[in-house]
Amino acid sequence: MNGDNYPKFRLDASRFDQSNFKGRLLHFLNVTDPRTLFVSKKRLQESIDLLELYKGGKLPKGTTDKDLWEAQKIKQAIIHPDTNQIIPMPFRMSGFVPFGSPIVVGLLLPNPTLKQTVFWQWLNQSHNACVNYSNRNATKQSTVSKFIIGYVGAVTSAVSIAVGLSLMIKKTSGLTPSMKLIVQKFVPFPAVATASTCNVVLMRNNELHDGIEVFDSQNKVIGTSKVAARQALIDTAITRMFLPAPLLLIPALVMTFAEKTQLLIRRPRLHLPINASVTTLSFALALPIAIALFPQISSISKSQLEDEIQNSSNEEILFYNKGL
Repeated sequence: MNGDNYPKFRLDASRFDQSNFKGRLLHFLNVTDPRTLFVSKKRLQESIDLLELYKGGKLPKGTTDKDLWEAQKIKQAIIHPDTNQIIPMPFRMSGFVPFGSPIVVGLLLPNPTLKQTVFWQWLNQSHNACVNYSNRNATKQSTVSKFIIGYVGAVTSAVSIAVGLSLMIKKTSGLTPSMKLIVQKFVPFPAVATASTCNVVLMRNNELHDGIEVFDSQNKVIGTSKVAARQALIDTAITRMFLPAPLLLIPALVMTFAEKTQLLIRRPRLHLPINASVTTLSFALALPIAIALFPQISSISKSQLEDEIQNSSNEEILFYNKGL
């Protein structure tokens, strides 16, 4: 049953230790692997069927732990764990970098006009909203109206902050024109960081109202907790605040120095491809690091939860799906 470097298979668990950052980073590098975007429907169904055979104790002869881990990786990358529905490709975590990188390049374009700033902030928060909604904790139903309210709030905050900062920089008399251009490159960071935090809170606000399911070590649902929902949103919001830092600051710093080199002075057309390359690499690095800050299946002390939940379980530590 063994595959090279693969531990014994455990259903609905990670092959990496989730109690430490390194294990979570390796896990989310697996989760965000863009190769899963090219998995066919046939391969997906074969993976689902293999996991069902495992649960029924009827595995085909010769099946290895590697086969099972790969099947679970494919299923988890494509199928939502709560709804069991296929997540649209652009809104999967494995699609976040491939589909989000062009947007980030747009956010970091030099000397943006007001219309360009509004457009790229709107597109970025629209993509973020769909990713947040598609990867939410969906143990409770959410209405379309709440999605719309969250979406409008997120886009409004992003555009307002970005436009406000841009106008403030242009009106600041103490900065030279060249200094204004440099400062302008860093405007997307506070705008995106603040708006992304608002985005996830607004898009998942129903969890605070309705609570999310908590379960024991045997995956038995103990009850619905608003306390766990609040902690899940706090952890996810911190992730969203951290994510734009390397993503928007590293390319801005690199391009500020690169623009002074003879290469870009002589060949300004290389600015966009170099900017796009640096942004994509930063994105690919920042995403797994950010979402590895906290485990997706998080633990919480029973004593912190509501009385009815405390009275429903003998286990001192319970669990919940934080969402991504």
